[in-house]
Amino acid sequence: MGKSERTTPEHVAIIMDGNGRWAQARGKPRLFGHHAGALRVREIVEACPDLGVKYLTIFAFSTENWKRTQTEVSGLMKLFKRYLMSETKQLVDSGVRVRFIGDRMKLDNTLVALMDELELLTSYNDLVHLTIALNYGGRDEVARATKRLCREVAEGKLDPESVDAETLARRLDTYVLPDPDLVIRTSGEARISNFLLWQSAYSEYEFVETLWPDFTRDEFSRVLSGYTSRERRYGAVPG
Repeated sequence: MGKSERTTPEHVAIIMDGNGRWAQARGKPRLFGHHAGALRVREIVEACPDLGVKYLTIFAFSTENWKRTQTEVSGLMKLFKRYLMSETKQLVDSGVRVRFIGDRMKLDNTLVALMDELELLTSYNDLVHLTIALNYGGRDEVARATKRLCREVAEGKLDPESVDAETLARRLDTYVLPDPDLVIRTSGEARISNFLLWQSAYSEYEFVETLWPDFTRDEFSRVLSGYTSRERRYGAVPG
């Protein structure tokens, strides 16, 4: 597809980085920044329909984030619960469908129940598909998908000779979603941090200096506008 044919990305994934630094720059604890970051999520989700984004995936908590201090992890888990409870009505009424990806086994039962409820309540919505990566890691996701394949082979449900890339992809957490067209990381860090490793094989990347709590709708729009000038080749040579 050439530049003249480019449109707004259908699926945008965001690594929401910089909450802690944003708070520390203001002499506040890191959790203050996470609260501000949660408020920013609503603005970006609300902007998606007008900007032509159908699918939005956000990186909320990684499998590596358990290494943070117990105070921060505990505070984040409380924040997730509060966010889900406070945003449910808004998400339902706004036509947003919510899904969660990641390993739920390590999350507490109350949080998982809230996640399940939100997925159910929004299951008929179709305006924006919001996917929240919670206790998620790309390598962990591929490992879990591989275990599913191994079980199916062992049970005689799957011929190992038939396994290909698509076979594995259908067992990933994101099997119902298109691959992301664009991955954005805020805060100036230029790494992908184990996020959607399989799915982003041909995604465009944009690393912006802005810390996540300052990432406004206007900046989101500017990043999307820049995407339209890119030419995605998917390994091919342009004609």
